[in-house]
Amino acid sequence: MRTGTWVTASAHIITAVIGSGVLSLAWAIAQLGWVAGPATLIIFSLITLFTSTLLADAYRHPDPVTGQRNYTYMDAVRAHLGGLKVRFCGVAQYSNLVGVTVGYTITASISMEMVRGSKCFHGKDKCHASTTLDMVVFGCIQLILCQVPNFHNLSRLSILAAVMSLTYSLIGLGLSIVKVASAKLNEGGETRTTSATVSEAQRLWRIFQAIGDIAFAYAYSTVLIEIQDTLKSSPAENKTMKRASLVGISTTTIFYLLCGCVGYAAFGEDAPGDLLSGTGFNHPVWLLNVANVCVAIHLIGAYQVFAQPIFSFVETSCRQRWPEHQITIPFLGGMSFHVNWFRVVWRSAYVAVTTVLAMVLPFFNVFLGLIGAVSFWPLTVYFPIEMYIARAKIPKFSVSWMCLQALSFVCLLISLIAAAGSVEGLVQSLKTYHPFKNEA
Repeated sequence: MRTGTWVTASAHIITAVIGSGVLSLAWAIAQLGWVAGPATLIIFSLITLFTSTLLADAYRHPDPVTGQRNYTYMDAVRAHLGGLKVRFCGVAQYSNLVGVTVGYTITASISMEMVRGSKCFHGKDKCHASTTLDMVVFGCIQLILCQVPNFHNLSRLSILAAVMSLTYSLIGLGLSIVKVASAKLNEGGETRTTSATVSEAQRLWRIFQAIGDIAFAYAYSTVLIEIQDTLKSSPAENKTMKRASLVGISTTTIFYLLCGCVGYAAFGEDAPGDLLSGTGFNHPVWLLNVANVCVAIHLIGAYQVFAQPIFSFVETSCRQRWPEHQITIPFLGGMSFHVNWFRVVWRSAYVAVTTVLAMVLPFFNVFLGLIGAVSFWPLTVYFPIEMYIARAKIPKFSVSWMCLQALSFVCLLISLIAAAGSVEGLVQSLKTYHPFKNEA
């Protein structure tokens, strides 16, 4: 039964959107400067809001209110476009979802290590620390949570995660304000970083990477249809989803602007890639620990929001071959419950694989930028626009068609530029990194 409302949908969106991306926004603003940085944030938020409105109408086909439901993003593309575009959508969506879960494992492990080794990071002691153990712990938690049957059972976890995300964002914002108030304001450049230690080529690559980070900060289109599938049919799902998107994106944009701009004001060109990491704030240690605990709890829920569509996609095709079995536990008064052994094995294997990938690629900023750049154009812009054109039967070369295609083309160029910057950063990180010997 679908019992979701605009409140639960907003919670899912905030859980999906306000995540690890907010921690890197001060660094992204530092690369772009006071003018281009906030402007880029606002532009991406407006593009995401516009295309999410188009995507909400694609949940049903052919009529957005009375048509047949599309339970996944791929179903919506199949109903509206069909052909090879369905496969293209599947590759783009599910590779993105896998990348996001790997990225969240990396981010959560950094925050967990910050709490576990707070004396090391905040200057009290000199010692070596590794995030490998924390990734294993995070993976073990996900092994349990991944057995939650489907998206419909995640509303409470999403609400908790949304509260945690707002909490650590407020803590980061508050610490940045205190830092600005207690020290001289670090004056940034008008359009970009101007550090003498960075070459012109490196500045350009960092600008490209920063654009990717901001694109990732609004990535939730991959799960929008799945979120909409949890909503009650009255009022109409598309109307409720549009309201939830407006609330979710407006809330996150305000937090992004505050955290990114105030963080840049506090650190200037030295803004860290992770605002709550050891290279960011050093005190008060207890408050930083609280913030990092909130990050870890939030990402535990966010991981499930992005993993559930993957689980559903695989299990839908395997449901008849591996049905559920009833198990009775005698010493619990004959209590019985249903279990699907394929689901247990498959979901556990998925968590294990993403955990191992996170151990091999712990490059926080670069990894986030690459994920955002690769997925932004096809999932956030291209498919929503193409489905709207097909549904509304907009004639080719009409004014509306040309405007929509122009928007899609510009966003494609942005994705390519951001992907190039992220790939360059990833190459540089690989040259200096040795797996399982990460030191902090």
